Amino acid sequence: MKRFLLILAALASFCGCKSTKALLPSVSGKAGEIIVVIDKPVWEGPLGGEVRDLLACDCPFFIQQEPLYSLVNVTPSAFADLFKVHRNIFMVMIDPQVDSAGVFYKHDAWAAPQCVIQLSARNEEEASGLLAKSGRNITNSFEQAERDRVIRNSIKYEEREVTNQVKEVFGGSPRIPVGYKLRKISDDFAWISDDKQYSNQGIFIYRYPADEEDPFSKENIVAHMNDILKENVPGMLDNSWMTTSDYFEPQLEYIKYKGRSIAQTRGYWEVENDFMGGPFVSHSFYSQDGKDIIVLDAWVYAPKYDKRQYLRQTEAIIYSWEWKDSLNKESK
Repeated sequence: MKRFLLILAALASFCGCKSTKALLPSVSGKAGEIIVVIDKPVWEGPLGGEVRDLLACDCPFFIQQEPLYSLVNVTPSAFADLFKVHRNIFMVMIDPQVDSAGVFYKHDAWAAPQCVIQLSARNEEEASGLLAKSGRNITNSFEQAERDRVIRNSIKYEEREVTNQVKEVFGGSPRIPVGYKLRKISDDFAWISDDKQYSNQGIFIYRYPADEEDPFSKENIVAHMNDILKENVPGMLDNSWMTTSDYFEPQLEYIKYKGRSIAQTRGYWEVENDFMGGPFVSHSFYSQDGKDIIVLDAWVYAPKYDKRQYLRQTEAIIYSWEWKDSLNKESK
């Protein structure tokens, strides 16, 4: 109990003083990695298995299995300064003397930009219930922290010329980082990508009239996507083009982000009459005047490498979309 109290005291001292944040060191650790602070017997027992099921489950729509996060177990007694500056920390406190059970979220506790989440419970059964109840919020918080770091770097190292071209055509733009090039742009379609020898990270931006009764149904979103990709994204072989895979059923969920209602589609893309493919994430939302549907597709092709971080990077870019007015104000 004492070791946890020392950790909590340090955590409270950091979070309670805003001026301290300016002096915090930069975070350490690899992108997509989480330090899990938990006693070894608990980590090796059923509760540890539930933590792994939550944070290290398979990434959806990946042909090769890849965990959502890479987890590093550290016991409370070994949780020293070296680990406290890690970018993502999940602390599990099991003690009968816990005063307030729950899941607590902290930012920039020992480093910046840092995400620290603590689950406190009196016993493992209570901890299991809290994990089941708050699991989605926990993963969303780590995802948002990883996403924000990418967006922060995209803004810091922005390919402003590309952002400005997209902004003028579509009335807004994601923040395009250095390395991405504009491969194609028309009145209704833009293709931006970072092409390397063995990997491609791409973003499509397109629009079409919002003249359907249910424009954000999965069927309508996928149908428009297939039509637009067939017209604008040819494959390397004759009579080949990019499309969504029929083998993997896309997943659709409705989210809100920075005041925008978004239909988010996840799935697997492939090239018709060829053997290329990979995961994608798509955002569909109304234009500011409500007359059009704007779509941003983030996709990757990296047959030689793990794809988790590639997709996380491109997905973060489409989350960075801002309308023209906001971009113009920022540039002044």
